[in-house]
Amino acid sequence: MTTDEGAKNNRASAAAAVAAQGEDLTSKKDRGVLKIVKRVGNSEESPMIGDKIYVHYTGKLSNGKKFDSSHDRREPFVFSLGRGQVIKGWDIGVATMKKGEVCHLLCKPEYGYGSAGSVPRIPSNATLFFEIELLDFKGEDLLGDGGIIRRIKQKGQGYSLPNEGATVEIHLEGRCGERTFDCRDVAFIVGEGEDHDVPIGIDKALEKMQRGEHCVLFLGSRYGFGETGKPTFGIEPNAELIYEVTLKSFEKAKESWEMDTKEKLERAAIVKEKGTVYFKGGKYVQAVIQYGKIVTWLEMEYGLSEKESKASESFLLAAFLNLAMCYLKLQEYIKAVECCDKALGLDRTNEKGLYRRGEARLLMNEFTLAEGDFERVLEVNPQNKAARLQISVCRKKAKEHNERDRKTYANMFAKFAERDAKEEASKAVAKKTVEGVAGQKDTGSPAEEEGRAGDHV
Repeated sequence: MTTDEGAKNNRASAAAAVAAQGEDLTSKKDRGVLKIVKRVGNSEESPMIGDKIYVHYTGKLSNGKKFDSSHDRREPFVFSLGRGQVIKGWDIGVATMKKGEVCHLLCKPEYGYGSAGSVPRIPSNATLFFEIELLDFKGEDLLGDGGIIRRIKQKGQGYSLPNEGATVEIHLEGRCGERTFDCRDVAFIVGEGEDHDVPIGIDKALEKMQRGEHCVLFLGSRYGFGETGKPTFGIEPNAELIYEVTLKSFEKAKESWEMDTKEKLERAAIVKEKGTVYFKGGKYVQAVIQYGKIVTWLEMEYGLSEKESKASESFLLAAFLNLAMCYLKLQEYIKAVECCDKALGLDRTNEKGLYRRGEARLLMNEFTLAEGDFERVLEVNPQNKAARLQISVCRKKAKEHNERDRKTYANMFAKFAERDAKEEASKAVAKKTVEGVAGQKDTGSPAEEEGRAGDHV
């Protein structure tokens, strides 16, 4: 028997061992996905639905022929568990693994590529063997900023999700460290959870949850109770929180296209007031949600009467100006500038729009642009003392900034000059050394000179 034949037989026997002794992981107990643990993991926790999974694997056909391997590509394979990004057998099998575990997995065709196969490497109705190492897994980053991490314990049903303004009924359990501070059923409107002592992170997460879903949410302080904390629950400022949430039921809010202009204008008045209440209470993220509804409803509304058009522009102008103020408080200065631009598109001499854009630009160190905005404020209202003061601040900051740059460049150029001087000195020393050696060669003994003359003759 050749070495290749021996290796092939070993691979085939590994698949046979799983087929004979593997644990059946399927809910139907049809032995469609079988598993043997080859190396025990180093933790008790297993991945959950939606987790980002990092694995190394080798895949083989039942005859031992390799058809794929992440090792050959020299990088782990990454996918989201339970999202249909891999074959069904993997979603079932990897969900049972622990971090650091290595297992053998055998998947029948109905849990693999079925009758279609995956040409040219995997034939029709192929049983597949995998060796999988679970390197790591992480919860799903819902907003992309690390502020809300979700791990799904129980997947929900259906394709419909709550939208902003939907009425939801949930069960929640809140923990801070090892202490449980909240456990109850509660109904509220998505975007207004704060009125029921529910942090904004849960509002945000609910828009991505299915009916019946049970998940764990890890909330950063910004999406928890923020800088104020929650004395009612004994939560300190800037605390990170963990919530277990079950979405029991929900009723979606009307979408923009389902409302006529009259209804949109009526609702705009209501959410504008709600936004102002949140803003005054320091709940800037919640205020953004309310003012944002006005923009969603009215920004692309056409065919209005003259009266409706004036009302719509008034609401939009107020919404953009208030959003700009919220984003200034949230230190999202680019968004603040964008909202001011929108407001100034409606009223190019709007004093608040110019001033707030100037503030945002000043905080972004765009001193010239900021000064220009404050000067335009004075053109609109020469009595605006705050704008006059901000112009002085812009000039002072610009001068300080330029002075820092001058010192930085002066130090940089001094270092360059020092380096160049050292290089020149080094070259000069080297040149003298070479000239000295050449002089010694030219000054020979009389016998040598005589020899050279003889050579010439």
